[in-house]
Amino acid sequence: MEIVLTVLEAIASIALILVVLLQSGKEAGLSGAIAGGSDTYLSKNKKKGLDQTLASATKWVALVWIVLTLLLSLV
Repeated sequence: MEIVLTVLEAIASIALILVVLLQSGKEAGLSGAIAGGSDTYLSKNKKKGLDQTLASATKWVALVWIVLTLLLSLV
């Protein structure tokens, strides 16, 4: 049982790393708020669907990783 949980946690760890790396960065930051962003309304909404999907996937994969970690600590 411990080996199965360890393998599942390793898979969840790799998936979490990949999902976080695939997300787009917030490159504008504070300078974009002060100077005004160069993105138009249409270009902001192009990646909105993918970013929302990746954000949701990050939450679920992180939840699975936490549960697996807690289960491994109990075994």
